[in-house]
Amino acid sequence: QVQLVESGGGLVQAGGSLRLSCAASGRAFTRYTMGWFRQAPGTERELVARISWSGLSTNYSDSVKGRFTISRDVAKNTVYLQMNSLKPEDTAVYYCAARKYWAIVTPRDVEYWGQGTQVTVSS
Repeated sequence: QVQLVESGGGLVQAGGSLRLSCAASGRAFTRYTMGWFRQAPGTERELVARISWSGLSTNYSDSVKGRFTISRDVAKNTVYLQMNSLKPEDTAVYYCAARKYWAIVTPRDVEYWGQGTQVTVSS
């Protein structure tokens, strides 16, 4: 019913930037909290950033504060993750996530997942 379509992953050098996009489609409803998780080999999937359905409230993990920015186009139901000053430790598969109305904190909160997009930061 809700499909999350991701784009923007790739290979960048340390210190570089990358912008991820995720569009929710398949239904007209737009009041979803959306966010980005990432998972590196041997680690648990962790929340990187989230944004409320209104776009007025955002949250970031401590590891990306000041470097990453989440935003959304409410009308398009699309969320973006601008990643600057990338570090090798940012290397992971990044997953778009959505939940109707309420906050996303853990993977268990997520109702819909994207397929994931690989972000690789070389040193």
